[in-house]
Amino acid sequence: MATSRAVAEQIAGANASERVPVVFIHGLWLLSSSWNRWVERFEHAGYAAVSPGWPGDPETVKEANARPEVFAGKGVGQVADHLAAAIGELERKPVVIGHSFGGLLTQMIAGRGLSSASVAIDPAPFRGVLPLPTSALKSAWPVLRNPANRNRAVSLTYEQFRFAFANAVDEGEARELYETFAVPTPGRPVFQAAAANLNPWTEAKVDRKNPARGPLLIISGQNDHTVPWAVANASYKRQKRNANVTEITEIPNRGHALTIDAGWHDVADTALDFVQRFVSPGSGQPSLAPASTEPLRKSTN
Repeated sequence: MATSRAVAEQIAGANASERVPVVFIHGLWLLSSSWNRWVERFEHAGYAAVSPGWPGDPETVKEANARPEVFAGKGVGQVADHLAAAIGELERKPVVIGHSFGGLLTQMIAGRGLSSASVAIDPAPFRGVLPLPTSALKSAWPVLRNPANRNRAVSLTYEQFRFAFANAVDEGEARELYETFAVPTPGRPVFQAAAANLNPWTEAKVDRKNPARGPLLIISGQNDHTVPWAVANASYKRQKRNANVTEITEIPNRGHALTIDAGWHDVADTALDFVQRFVSPGSGQPSLAPASTEPLRKSTN
């Protein structure tokens, strides 16, 4: 599926500049507009931001909630190919940053050798990631409870959003986040991730061994119900066998909404600090900066 006009303009702007692109990938129940503040932050740091969204995404939250059927049926492989096609239009190898299922997609893109550095924030699990904490199952239950949801679009009630995304913020902010950002989502990716370890042919898999993967940072929110530390750390342990730098860090007192809540800038700056160590805004190529050795639940390979 072709990119939207807005994304085509972002790609053209990135190609016309001397700056390295940063591609932002959203996850379930959000749109690419959830990255708007991150786009400004990375643009201010000298990068060229591109936020392609998933194929067929509506432009606005209002439109998305009015037309939930447009989300139905999209799978992980289709979305990964769509994003890879958009990245293929860039003249410089981008940094890729994703949240939740966007974090899984980020690792899939990196495994194809398409990114110069990557940041996966509270990433959904891929084949080989085994932990299944109770809170993660409860977060996914609005989709998994009905097998027919595999081919449907599924919306979260406020109570479901509060548990899965906004458990680490107060009631007022939780309601504001729900009204501002929450949209329906395709059910298929949730079923694909849930069955990944039972299906050798799953699309929810990552090439962890590709030497062209580039540096990778995994960020975990300490209080995340949807992707708890056990899941993020299991992804890290699988990825750290790669020859490139692999790191994981935990953001204290944050839930799954850490990219959109009032403390988003702390997470953005953590990602930006990592990216700047390896890819300068105008370089187009990774540097050879050494890995960090910061302590306290922050690990490097």
